[in-house]
Amino acid sequence: MKIVIIDYGAGNIQSIIFALDRLGYTATLSDDPEVIKNADKVIFPGVGEASSAMKKLRQHGLEELIPALTQPVLGICLGMQLMCRYSEEGETRGLGIFDVDVKRFSDDLKVPQIGWNQIRNLKTPLFDEIPENGYIYLVHSYYAPLCEDTIAVTDYGILYSSAVWKDNFWGVQFHPEKSSTIGEQILKNFITL
Repeated sequence: MKIVIIDYGAGNIQSIIFALDRLGYTATLSDDPEVIKNADKVIFPGVGEASSAMKKLRQHGLEELIPALTQPVLGICLGMQLMCRYSEEGETRGLGIFDVDVKRFSDDLKVPQIGWNQIRNLKTPLFDEIPENGYIYLVHSYYAPLCEDTIAVTDYGILYSSAVWKDNFWGVQFHPEKSSTIGEQILKNFITL
């Protein structure tokens, strides 16, 4: 099983490597399009700001590659947001995999949302053995609204997409690598899809 984590300088990669290691999997960190294309599973992480992250993807020649991948791909946090059509953060054009625009939380809410919250309305095998209303860990100021690709929702003043899915692409707004046993099970489910 070849698991590749896309390396484009967008944070939190070590914690993903450790989480996979605890599950008995070894991941390769790479920005090489050939290595990424030949992976069995691809993880697209992200912590940071949307427009600078997209700039880094372009510099690495990954803007065209990622939407063309045919194996299972999991976008995490900013990775998921970059897979959307557009983000209000830095007025950024995304990869357009998910047909939804990422918006900033209202100033009526505490922003960023940091900490534990619940996921519900769980769909697809990504959430096998995950309880409805289970707790996951989030850190974000922007969100994907509910859309036809939504497979899990979270309530933070509004209901938003905490996970999306289309074809071979999955995205989670939360950090499975920081979400205790539920997060580990979600990573395991992704690896065994």
